[in-house]
Amino acid sequence: MPILRDPRHLLSAPAGHARGRRGRLHFLAALALLAASPAAAQPPGKIPRIGYLGNSSPALERESVEAFRQGLRELGYAEGHNILIEFRWAEGRYDRLGELAAELARLKVDVLLTAGTPGTLAAKQATQTTPIVMAVSGDAIGTGLVQSLARPGGNITGLTRMTSELEGKRLELLKEIVPTLSRVAVLLNPANPVSAPHWKEALAGAEALRLKLEAVEVKAAEGFEAAFAAIARQRPGGLLIIADQFMLAHRTQIVDFAARRRLPGMYPYREFVDAGGLSSYAANDPAMFRRAATYVDKILKGAKPADLPVEQPTRFELVVNMKTAKALRLAIPQSVLIRATEVIE
Repeated sequence: MPILRDPRHLLSAPAGHARGRRGRLHFLAALALLAASPAAAQPPGKIPRIGYLGNSSPALERESVEAFRQGLRELGYAEGHNILIEFRWAEGRYDRLGELAAELARLKVDVLLTAGTPGTLAAKQATQTTPIVMAVSGDAIGTGLVQSLARPGGNITGLTRMTSELEGKRLELLKEIVPTLSRVAVLLNPANPVSAPHWKEALAGAEALRLKLEAVEVKAAEGFEAAFAAIARQRPGGLLIIADQFMLAHRTQIVDFAARRRLPGMYPYREFVDAGGLSSYAANDPAMFRRAATYVDKILKGAKPADLPVEQPTRFELVVNMKTAKALRLAIPQSVLIRATEVIE
């Protein structure tokens, strides 16, 4: 095709030539748009599929799923047209994650999206070839999910909270809210590998604050009754929940217990505060799910997980529920309120 040095040549050229040139220009423009489209790296006619490994249920993970879908839409994906999502739900049973991850791997999905450390570990065991994107996870290095944040090294990448060190901060905030606090019950799930480092960090923070911690374990829905009874016997002055998707799924049950026992609680997810808990200090999980869509997009376009650095949240939110504070007859210090990201009246 000749180079046109003067656009006026189009005006003086024969009509057939002008139409031919316009046709070629339209063709080249169409090729450029095709190359930029999300499905460009896929074989013709193949719609890429994402496998979503859910810890709980569609209802409990609705906000996270919608955040992920929003991220996909912003990148040009339309579910059912140029992207498909295969959902599998563990319904709060971590022992089912391995089976569900293996099922998604057998379906040969293009990318497997996970939420939380147990699900990501199950996915890692199920496949060493399918790319895995962590929407959220605990200590991705300490649990062996990746070699390093800068160079993950395997078939896993995505986002990690790396927040075990935040347990000390949560206890510090709880102590600031309840100055007379001396004993804290800590509810944790021993089935989650990140619980051990979180408990260790909580102990270190408690020592600095001269607090006594009592660990109470629960790893199944039917175990909450016994766990709550154990906490009641301890008669603590506060409650700390170790970050875990299973605990998040049962947040209403936990918050209701805290209200009955008049226990000020510090939680690892803001959803607890929305459900009536006193306060939370945490990363924004929906924002991480939304960001996970960019990893999926890059992988579908040919990037390798091993070459995509794992990201950490840069912002943590302090949320306080004033209605709950009033019910507990607590006066939230001004020093806490001015640092709060959100105060729920």
